[in-house]
Amino acid sequence: MRVLRCGSDAVLIETEDAEQAQRLHAALRDTPPAGVGELVPAARTVLVHYDPAATDWQRLRAAVTALPLRAAPPAEAAETVLIPVRYDGPDLAEVARLTGLTPGQVVARHTAGHYRVAFCGFAPGFAYLTGLDPRLRVPRRAEPRTRVPTGAVAVADEYTGVYPRTSPGGWQLLGTTNLPLWDTTADPPTRLRPGTAVRFVAVDGGGGDGAGGDGGGGGDCGGEGDVGEDEGGHG
Repeated sequence: MRVLRCGSDAVLIETEDAEQAQRLHAALRDTPPAGVGELVPAARTVLVHYDPAATDWQRLRAAVTALPLRAAPPAEAAETVLIPVRYDGPDLAEVARLTGLTPGQVVARHTAGHYRVAFCGFAPGFAYLTGLDPRLRVPRRAEPRTRVPTGAVAVADEYTGVYPRTSPGGWQLLGTTNLPLWDTTADPPTRLRPGTAVRFVAVDGGGGDGAGGDGGGGGDCGGEGDVGEDEGGHG
């Protein structure tokens, strides 16, 4: 890890990979060193705001580097948010073509995954989920859409996610969910916070040929950057 000073009241911690960033965020959240305030996790970094009256960046750097990082519990063992999905997305056939799978196999692999929220970005409530089957890792669309509907379930690079509100976006759309994920009247307004475990559940109406193929059975019942860069990606 590398700890970089960010102004007079924050440090940016660069990690080796997304898993280490998630473990570091969990450790700082559960056992915060003196003076630590807001935590902002990203793909391979954690921004730590602190109170200069309580600590300084050298002491915080020493505390961070000495912090034990426990392995995260497997997503399947954690309390899980189940997201029902109608797999009728406009890019399902294209994802099948890019991966060499049938549409039904794409659905089976997507619903078989155990996902975890790594960080939020792009737009309020947009959660980047890790745990995507490597066979489903596809690039963003060459031409982003100017309007992606609320509830669109999508994949891009190593992530999957759900658009919580209507917005522009360039991820490959597999389907839609009617589960509200963003509510400004709630506290917190989002269901999906860093560390949350997520499963996708196929519902009637979609899924291409419906074949499970070699992907196994289906699951049981926010600023922009480029996907793959350290700070996350476009929606």
